[in-house]
Formats: sequence, structure tokens, C-alpha cells
Amino acid sequence: MEAEHTEILNFLRRYSPFNELPEEELSIAASNTSIAYFKADSQVLEFNQSISYWHIVRSGSVETYHRNGDLYNRLSEGGFFGEAGLLRKGKVRYPVKTIEDTLIYYIPGELFNRFFDEYEAFADAVEVEEHRRVSSAVKERESRNNTLAVKVEKLITREPVAIDKSATIAEAAARMTNEKVSSLLIYDGEKQQKPVGIITDKDLRKRVLAVDKDPNSAVADIMSEDLTFIYSNQRVFEALLTMLRTNLHHLPVLDSAKVVGVIALSDVARHESQSSLYVVSSIFKQTTIEELATLVPDVHKSYVRMVEEDANSRIIGSAMATIGRSFKQRLLELAEEKYGPPPVPYCFLALGSMARDEQTVVTDQDNAMVLHDDYDVKKHDQYFLDIAQFVSDGLNACGYTYCTGDIMATNRKWRQPLKEWKKYFTDWIEDPSPETLLHASIFFDLEGVKGETKYADELNQLIRSKAAGNKRFLGSMARNALNRTPPLGFFKDFLMEKDGKHRDSINTKRRGTGPVADLIRVHALAIGSRQRNSFARLDDIIKAGILPEGRGPDLRDALELISMVRIRHQALALEAGDPPDNNVAPEDLSDFERKNLKDAFQILSNAQKYLRYKYSGA
Repeated sequence: MEAEHTEILNFLRRYSPFNELPEEELSIAASNTSIAYFKADSQVLEFNQSISYWHIVRSGSVETYHRNGDLYNRLSEGGFFGEAGLLRKGKVRYPVKTIEDTLIYYIPGELFNRFFDEYEAFADAVEVEEHRRVSSAVKERESRNNTLAVKVEKLITREPVAIDKSATIAEAAARMTNEKVSSLLIYDGEKQQKPVGIITDKDLRKRVLAVDKDPNSAVADIMSEDLTFIYSNQRVFEALLTMLRTNLHHLPVLDSAKVVGVIALSDVARHESQSSLYVVSSIFKQTTIEELATLVPDVHKSYVRMVEEDANSRIIGSAMATIGRSFKQRLLELAEEKYGPPPVPYCFLALGSMARDEQTVVTDQDNAMVLHDDYDVKKHDQYFLDIAQFVSDGLNACGYTYCTGDIMATNRKWRQPLKEWKKYFTDWIEDPSPETLLHASIFFDLEGVKGETKYADELNQLIRSKAAGNKRFLGSMARNALNRTPPLGFFKDFLMEKDGKHRDSINTKRRGTGPVADLIRVHALAIGSRQRNSFARLDDIIKAGILPEGRGPDLRDALELISMVRIRHQALALEAGDPPDNNVAPEDLSDFERKNLKDAFQILSNAQKYLRYKYSGA
């Protein structure tokens, strides 16, 4: 028995996380370790079975799986598994099978849990390995998922077909027929430059045949201008999002500055099987608000499905924002059908989480309207109020509740000509006050959804140019970003909501993802970042080198963890038939989740301290 104990002890000393334990604890672990033998291709653990031992591979190798049967990880000598189940209410999360004949050490679960609770270095080593596994699993999952991993260049099957803009419509149609293509790029002279337009089969039907247009007219008369491009090294998933967001069926593909092909929605469809974003295509087929409202269950199902498929918060946030934008776009189309074409050009804005591509299934509507400077309030305002009210009522019917702060285009204050919006932003930046800082935290994340989206581009450029060098404004924004603090007490215990129906819970938006987005926005404004998404902004911030070493990646991990706790909580509520919200009760979290959530909140707290320090003199 002494020899066996010594052998186990020597084995444990060689591997992390055991080498983080004191010698006397290692000896206790060795004394309480049992061993089991499994033949190749044997099932070691089944999903959701009760688990009471931590497992360490003594020799041989095993594979762990997601519950849907997809491979999660491979482990060999020194590898360990079962901790996720022990830390999550004693149920196996990842099934395990042997690849070859394997010996496995069993350490009692109560001993593992004591080590995890009492020795921070041991717990950290377990979590680091868990993080590596998750990272490896994400890469493995992406390599199996065509839509996530395949680059756009893989969809290009031929060189682009093009014609000069001086050609006739008849010549263009003949060219498309002969080349057997559904789209044709239009150039102005030298083909080395970017195309000036594109025509598709749909254009020939709607802009020629349907209106009996002379086929001898110039093809330039019917082409679509201001093209949207996709780069060859972008993912098919990104191309799909772009198409759904812009309601386009064809995208020219750029390699550097040269167009190397055109991809169609049908090309993407071949790589998209039961997409969680399929609901977007349905949105544009609906003809009334009532019909759009029937899609709400599909939105919820797609949300739950993405969570079950282990999508990360960035993918889920982007998908939900695309769905939200699509509802707005379709409602605006229906509104214009009802009230007629706009008397002057306008741009409908998405604000906040939708503009940042960080939307969840629990959200209200933040929107505004930028009007052409020829707008005359007496002549035109009733039309735009009708449009805004139609869209706002429609969004509310589709699950995007009215904004309690009245940040909606139905509010005359947020339905203004471009010149007035520029004055708003200039005043907010040059003369900040508590009220205008609140506006800035909402309106500084904006995106044009429909209409003259160049108005949104102008406003974003104005914000970047005026905010980056304005120390007083940045200091004010930094102080404003510190108003919402993470829910940690002096002894790092959770601080709960004290009143109302969410008593004894944590609001993961107001005390978590919201403060992270706020402080990232300040740093992004300081460096003039063009990004809106918090993760993308953080990439720019890290590259700019304005954070202490390692703080940027830590903040990214904290944002991801808090976001996913919030998202999973909402998905569980939907599955249970309950209304989803942002409030999570700590007792509903596993020990593992509680510890990691506390760590994430501590990272946020440290990031806020640095924000206060960095802009304290502003």
C-alpha cells in the first residue's frame, strides 16, 4: 500500500494543478485516490449522470464531448475531467469515452471541492485549463461549422462579369444570359477601378420589364450605386449578416482594392443549414405588424438555439442586433407604403446595444431620426411623426418595448434635421452636463438603419473628431461611466438588489455589461476608434497601448463571461416559459459560475479604478 501511495504521490507532483498544493494536501489526495481500468471505446461518463469523483488520466487517452455528440476535447496522461460537473451541482456536463485502454485515478469530489475553495493557485490552475479547453473547443467547433469558418473567397467560382455603363440595357441582359450569371458589375472606363454599380435579374424585372422601360436606354439608368462590398478573407457568416442587414442578394468581393468576384445569397445558402438567423429572411416577407409579431417565438427559439450551440456573446449579440435592425427596416418599408414616400430624405437611427451589435432578447427600443436640412416642421413633421409612431408601435408589438426614457423618434427632440443633430453633438462635447452626458452615453453608439445612412456616418465622424482631443469631455464621460459599479462588497461578496420583484438578485446589465461598455466607450473615444462593438473597440484600445499590460485581454474575458451569464439566464427563462430578464439570483448559479462571476466583476472594478486614475486630471 505504501508503494502504491508513493507512486500516486509522485505522479500528482508532476502535473498542474496538483503541484500548486502543499505537500501535506498532496499526500491526503494520494491516500484517498482509487484507480479504475477502462478498455478502449468504453463510456466513462454519461451526460447528466451524477458525479462524485474527479478524474485524472493515469495512462491512455480519452475524448470528451458536447451533449449533442460533437467532440469537445482530447486528454492524455495528466489530463483531468469531471470538475465541471462537480462544480455544477454534481451532474456530468461533458460525456467521456476512452480512445484506448486507459487507467483513471479517482479523487473524491468533496476533496476536490475543498482544494478548489481553499487554494487559490489550485483553483486558478483548474480554471486556466478550463479556459484552454473552451478556447480549443471554440476553434474545433468553428472548424466544423462551415458558416463560421469558411472564408468568402471559397464561394467564388468564377471571375466577375462586367460591362461598361455606356452599354444598353439590352446588351447587359444579353451578356448576363450568355454568361449565365444573375448579376453584372458596371464600370466607368478602366476595369482596374472599383465598379460604379451593379444590376441583377431583379433589376431587369422591376426597373425594366415592370415599367416598360426602353431596352436601348443606358444600363447606368437602372444600376444600383453606392455598392456594399465584402472582403475575400472575411467569413461567410459575416457576408450573411451583411446581406441580411442591407437586404441585398449580391455582394462584390474585394481582394485588396480589386473586385475578384460576386457572391449571391444562394451561394451563402449552400453553407447555411438551419441558421439561427433564418428568421431575418422571414421578416421581409411579412406584410403587416400583426404578421411580424407572429415571428417573436421564432426569435426566441433562435436565441435559445444559439446558446445551446455554444455560440459566444459576440455572435449572439450580432445576430440579435441584425434581427432587430431587420424589424425596423421592414416596419419602415410598411410605413412608407402606408403614408407614401418621404417629403425630404431621412435616416432612421438605431442606438445603444443594437448599434453596438450587443443585443440580447431583453431590450427596449432606442431610436431617432435624422432629417434632411430642407425639413420644414410645419410642412413635413406630421409625416415623420406618423412614420415614427408606426415603427415604434410595431417594434413594441414585436418585443422591443417602448423606451421608458422616451429615447424614440416619436419624441420631437429626437426627430431633427442633420444640422440640428450636429449642433446637439457639438454642444454635448464642448459643454458637458449631467443630462448631456447621459445623452452622449446613448447617442454615441449610433448606426443608420434605413434611408440616407451617410447622415449617420457624418455624425460618427463628428463625434470622433471632436471627442478625441477634448480632455474635459473625456474626463466628464469617465466620471459618468463610474456611476454604475459592479455588485461586489468589501469582502468581495455579491451586493444584491434590495427592493422590488428582483430583490436578492444581480442585474447583469445595469451592474455588469453596461458599465463595461461605458468604460470601453470612453477609451475608444479617446483614441478615435471607428468601431461601435465593445469587443472591436477593445481590440483598438489594446493596439493603442493605453491600458496596462494584460488589462485589455482580462477586460475582454470579463465582458464575455458576464455577457454569457446574462444570455444563458435569459435562454433558460425562455425554455421554462418564463419572461426573460437581466436579473440573476446567485443561488441559481453553480459554485464555478459564482466564483468566475466574482472574478469578472473584480476585473471590471479594477478597470474602473484605472479609468478614474487615467482621466482624473481632465
